[in-house]
Amino acid sequence: MKSSSTMAAEPEPITLDWSRTALVIIDMQRDFLEPGGFGETLGNDVSQLARAVQPIAAVLAAARDREMLVIHTREGHLPDLSDAPPAKIERGAPSLRIGDPGPMGRILIRGEAGHDIIPALYPLDSEIVIDKPGKGAFYATEFGDILQKYGIENLLVCGVTTEVCVNTTVREANDRGYRCVVISDGCASYFPEFHEMGLKMIKAQGGIFGWVTDSAAVLQALGD
Repeated sequence: MKSSSTMAAEPEPITLDWSRTALVIIDMQRDFLEPGGFGETLGNDVSQLARAVQPIAAVLAAARDREMLVIHTREGHLPDLSDAPPAKIERGAPSLRIGDPGPMGRILIRGEAGHDIIPALYPLDSEIVIDKPGKGAFYATEFGDILQKYGIENLLVCGVTTEVCVNTTVREANDRGYRCVVISDGCASYFPEFHEMGLKMIKAQGGIFGWVTDSAAVLQALGD
């Protein structure tokens, strides 16, 4: 296998050195993807997110074969909610709020069943899991330090939701000098129109925040 490959992407193809590339899988948690979790308490159709699972699983398997750095993130809060601002807890009119008891444990609380990653994408013991209290992966986490430690320059990004945690992380990464490639069918939103626009925002103006590709192009490049 080649140490680097050129991948079809928009707004233009991109060449990645795999030894300096990490696969970042954002917030593929039961609380967002399964009935009874945080996503459903907000009135969302959680089945909208299921379409991202198989594309991510395929890329994850290929990344593991390549022995790439794989990082999973989980959004959630400490049991005492000391890292959950009132503005976040009190927003809107969900059926259950962050910290309330739900069918998978307390909503969006670290250590509860709902906070964990779905079985289909469950991390290996050797893979890194970042617990984040906000929408972006860099905020109040060790994410940036880990990327520096491993000499990472490029991020292959997927997960949910496209317009919230994926977009926030990509924007944070772009400001820090990372080249981000977002896997379009490996992302999803409760609102299909937000998914579409979220991807357009990333690749607009010559790739103002990064590149957009799909899982087939990633798999082809990883197989080179």
